[in-house]
Amino acid sequence: MEYKKLDETRWLLRLDPDDEIIASLGTLAVEEGIRLAMVQGLGAVKKVVMGVYNVPKQAYKANTLTGAYEMLSLTGTLDTMQGKPYSHLHIAVGDEEGHAHGGHLNEAVISATAEIIVTALPGEIDRVRSEQTGLNIWKF
Repeated sequence: MEYKKLDETRWLLRLDPDDEIIASLGTLAVEEGIRLAMVQGLGAVKKVVMGVYNVPKQAYKANTLTGAYEMLSLTGTLDTMQGKPYSHLHIAVGDEEGHAHGGHLNEAVISATAEIIVTALPGEIDRVRSEQTGLNIWKF
């Protein structure tokens, strides 16, 4: 992973083969003191674990894909939970036949590269577990 700070609120992050997206964003957040930001990206992954949340069961249905996938879109937020970096990201990937797959991102390992833009927002927000949904939601 390498990154460049463009100004006080924006970073360009390049991930290389075998880098993992969530871990890399956590490293960036710690190194740069990022407490609240928007995340956008694209690239190529060789493994992705993503899922859909079942509210009544309060559990994720995780789907793991391995192989050649284009990262069509990565979007979400970077904030904190109990003061530590927390990423809430969604991803869409395309396979070699042009079929798209998507969901909440749990893990993604880069195959070639990824280009990610992190834009800090003013302030900070922490997360707390919601008893109603079982999700880690923003605490205002």
